[in-house]
Amino acid sequence: MARRIKITTPSTGEVHAELTDESPRTAQAIWDALPLEARASTWGDEIYFSIPVDAEPENPREVVKRGDLGYWPPGSAFC
Repeated sequence: MARRIKITTPSTGEVHAELTDESPRTAQAIWDALPLEARASTWGDEIYFSIPVDAEPENPREVVKRGDLGYWPPGSAFC
């Protein structure tokens, strides 16, 4: 079951997204950490921020589509 989340930034306002079941343990860990506040950084075209989640890689992909949400385990980052 996908869960809807809201990400708010000064530059974009509210953006609605979904945590899908593709990586259910990771999605649940992120859901359980909400709500949270963080300062975003960029790396190339990616936007990311550290979150208080420690999850092992689950169905990892090296390439994602524009607009996809992801979790980067080495940096405990939401991308």
